[in-house]
Amino acid sequence: MAVHKRPLSPHLQIYKMPLTAGVMSITHRITGVALAVGTLVLTYWLLSIGLGEEAYKSAQSLLGSFIGLVLLFGWTLALFYHLFNGIRHLFWDAGKGFDIKAARSSGMMVLAAAGIVTVLVWIVALAMKGGA
Repeated sequence: MAVHKRPLSPHLQIYKMPLTAGVMSITHRITGVALAVGTLVLTYWLLSIGLGEEAYKSAQSLLGSFIGLVLLFGWTLALFYHLFNGIRHLFWDAGKGFDIKAARSSGMMVLAAAGIVTVLVWIVALAMKGGA
């Protein structure tokens, strides 16, 4: 009896995931979850304002720590990535930018715009903190 070898299914070790289909889509979902968590942190901060000076100082201390600032930077990056990728999806909803070259270049523009705008916002925020 002859045994036939079946081809292997593509898996992560041999399949190169395209930027648009894999990386951008998965990152969009991850940033959506990060924004939900960030909303909870924003709620905590706003609630601390209403709970009095001690609660507010505690929240400010936590969010102003190194780890807090790293998380806030990450949430800022997630916000702008999600925003720009959402705008990209609006163009797709209108039927524009579906060809491979346009999809790849728009993906690169989303990544660049999210990074640049995040850094600019943090430069302005830190400059205002120093001047206040």
